[in-house]
Amino acid sequence: MQTKIKIKDTSLNFERELLYPYRFGGSAVTQLWQTAAWLQSESGVSRIGLGTQSPLWSDRSVAGAHSENGANALMFAMSEKALQLMKGISFTDPMELLDTLLTEVHAYGKKITGKSDLRKTFTLNSLVCVDNAAWLLYAHENNFKTFDDMIPTEYRPGLSYRNEKVASIPAFPVGTAIEKIKAAADEGYFILKLKTGSKGTQKEMLAQDLEFLSNVHKAIGHYETPHTKDGKILYYIDANGRYGSKETLLRFLDHSKKIGAFDQIALIEEPLGEKDESYVGDVGVTIAADESAHTVQDAIDRVEQGYGAIVVKAIAKTLSMTLKIVQACHERKVPCISADLTVNPILVDWNKSIAARLAPLPMMNFGLLETNGHQFYKNWSILETYHPRAGAEWTQTKNGVYTTGKSFYEESAGIFLTSDHYESLFIKG
Repeated sequence: MQTKIKIKDTSLNFERELLYPYRFGGSAVTQLWQTAAWLQSESGVSRIGLGTQSPLWSDRSVAGAHSENGANALMFAMSEKALQLMKGISFTDPMELLDTLLTEVHAYGKKITGKSDLRKTFTLNSLVCVDNAAWLLYAHENNFKTFDDMIPTEYRPGLSYRNEKVASIPAFPVGTAIEKIKAAADEGYFILKLKTGSKGTQKEMLAQDLEFLSNVHKAIGHYETPHTKDGKILYYIDANGRYGSKETLLRFLDHSKKIGAFDQIALIEEPLGEKDESYVGDVGVTIAADESAHTVQDAIDRVEQGYGAIVVKAIAKTLSMTLKIVQACHERKVPCISADLTVNPILVDWNKSIAARLAPLPMMNFGLLETNGHQFYKNWSILETYHPRAGAEWTQTKNGVYTTGKSFYEESAGIFLTSDHYESLFIKG
């Protein structure tokens, strides 16, 4: 019998973290707001859940209509709305709690953004900190000591794998200096995320994307690695929905064949717009859905369109929604992989907790986790010190891999431990 938890009080705070400009989706991000939601139950116990906001990723039209701080402020207001709704209510299941909050917070988001077609991912992004806090409170009140114990029984099959290693995947936007990409390959990174979908017209975009792929492949396409079945470095392409038609995607793939890069493309993420219902199961490479798979039904719809993998982001679309998506994909024998939102080190381990438990893609024998915070946060080394298990083996990338051994699972990647830094955001003077 699960414990009924009544929320006595809530609070919300955030910190701005500056980035080296991260360009994608035809625009750029220069800062990311780190949100912290504080929940206190009637028993007097409190827990803090973290989130990282990304308006540009979650709804490009909202980001485009406002200043960077303005778009972040709108998302932050939605997190606050959720916490206000939670005061005085009781819940036993964080997933049911999210379902309740999502409808009302999404309606509120439509109102304050003035967008009747606000993407649900924008709302889910605003709810990550709230959802994480609810899960931590739920774990404490029910005396769950590990991440595995915390996951409801019906959602465990999709997270039943135990990878001993998880590939660490860095990200490189179009226009990145080839020397940087080569340096990453020299450090042992063997799956590289290439952010395509350059700014400009479709013609300008495709020309830049093709040139970028050519330059990357010329520089590192010949590298050898012990981690892939054919011994070659792999490319993970992400166009963030910028390709206006399937024809554009096919032209990109034709070029990859001409330069000899086609067989090294592990997958292509979100090449087409969200409303494009083209069948993509016949293009010769795995096409993955990410931001268009807002909910479990969206993920199922994408699978029916021939998408061969679903990208999950527990740190962007909530742990609650991610559990539903992973289980639905497991039942349909469709693989999932974990991708980043350029989150802070603690959230990297929330994401890694999913990645380590997902069955590998058919071509690999390890988990996959995109993590690019170390590339873009100006103060990444300081953020690392906020992690309660800073320096633990599983937090370090070595030769492109995270080691997720016995201590990683036994300690649940440290996510149940408190962070003194984020606790200090709620100390009342």
